[in-house]
Amino acid sequence: MQHPSLLAESERLAVVVGALMVMFLAALDQTIVSPALPTIGGALGDVDWLSWVVSAYFLTATAVTPLYGKLADLIGRRPTLYGAVAIFVVGSAACALAPSMPLLILGRALQGLGGGGLVGLVQTIIGDVVPPQQRARYMIHISTVWAVASIGGPLLGGLFAEHLHWSLIFWINLPLSAVAFVMIRRSLSRIADVTRPARLDLLGSGQVIGATVSFMLALTWGGNRFAWGSVEILGLFALAGALALVFARHVSRTEEALVPLDILKNRVISVAVSAIFFSMGAYVGLSVYMPLWFELVAGLQPAAAGFGLLALTLGTVAGASLAGRGMAHVVHYRRIALAGSATAMIATAALAVFADRLGFWGIEAVLGFVGLGTGTIFPICTVASQNAVERRDLGVAMGVLAFMRSLGSVVAVSVLGAVLASAGVSGVGEAAIHAGRVDPTAAAAFRWLFLAVVCGQMVGFALLTRLEERPLRGHAPSPALD
Repeated sequence: MQHPSLLAESERLAVVVGALMVMFLAALDQTIVSPALPTIGGALGDVDWLSWVVSAYFLTATAVTPLYGKLADLIGRRPTLYGAVAIFVVGSAACALAPSMPLLILGRALQGLGGGGLVGLVQTIIGDVVPPQQRARYMIHISTVWAVASIGGPLLGGLFAEHLHWSLIFWINLPLSAVAFVMIRRSLSRIADVTRPARLDLLGSGQVIGATVSFMLALTWGGNRFAWGSVEILGLFALAGALALVFARHVSRTEEALVPLDILKNRVISVAVSAIFFSMGAYVGLSVYMPLWFELVAGLQPAAAGFGLLALTLGTVAGASLAGRGMAHVVHYRRIALAGSATAMIATAALAVFADRLGFWGIEAVLGFVGLGTGTIFPICTVASQNAVERRDLGVAMGVLAFMRSLGSVVAVSVLGAVLASAGVSGVGEAAIHAGRVDPTAAAAFRWLFLAVVCGQMVGFALLTRLEERPLRGHAPSPALD
């Protein structure tokens, strides 16, 4: 086995392709389920719990993401990734075989326990084999994977649910996982893994999982099952805050904490993950609610409304490509992310002012600029974070980044949903009632939603101005293993 710096370009590419196949599993699973939800509800009943088919996955996946990052640094990338894929496969089979809604939700929670490690671990592996000077270029491939999943997932999900059987949206994960396993086993066997003798911080892991689950339950149930000011919701927020404070104290007193204090104090890491939380949260929130805008304001059918996201997705890939190519050739790479963030902010502000007067293709053009701008941010923040830590801490750094990205997305979706609800739009159920015809009250409600997205983008932009630009490292000068 070789040190990653000694790999030939063809070997390096094989590792990246295998890792991206694993990431495709996670990306596809986040997009293929939603179109089948009505069919699943009709087949299994208990439609009041239908939203938990999506929420259960994100709940567990987000909670365990930092744990996977730490495990990757302690016991190695390979066994950690194999374990995550295995849990994901078992969860997928449990979902496909579920005879009732409660068991399907439990299967999705189990699937999330595996899926929560896939994205962060793939970024860690790419960080292992590709030097920081070249990593931004490889981030283009990550964006392409998400774009393919964003376009193909809903199409496959709708096809399976309408013409075959809804369980196929979960069964398809088994052959895909088998292909991914073969690819990563062949490619990762060529490089020396990272391990170091240390005890896993189980106490810290429990505190992070407890705080995350409590916080996400409060966001999920608030305004739906319970009022925002209810004892239940306030109690969940209080529990999440208390566990977060306990974890902060634990980190300061523990030598091998789940998230080392040095990582939290690293200015590049702290700024990058905070910027990702707001910037990507705003982007994901917009992508979730734009189909609803197309249905309620533009009067489109659901299929056409989903097609309306194509410009946003393609713009994101283009933005990531521009950032990846530019980062390797400029010293002040932060300016690329700042320009992109400003572009996304201005385009979203245009939606707030002119959305109901632009027409379909005008909206598509504006969404293309939102995607183009936002697409520059993630590669810059990811590569800057990877460049700021040693290889032995790369798993933790990428775990924290993936955790904050996922948490920011969940928070943004919940907050924007509350914005719409306060303006009289209840959500997807409202779209089902008004499908195909315009709701004249929805345009004003979405204006407030777009302004809320702009606020999140502004915070992300302000944080990016504080991102420290450290020279990107090349290949390791010595073949000695970490």
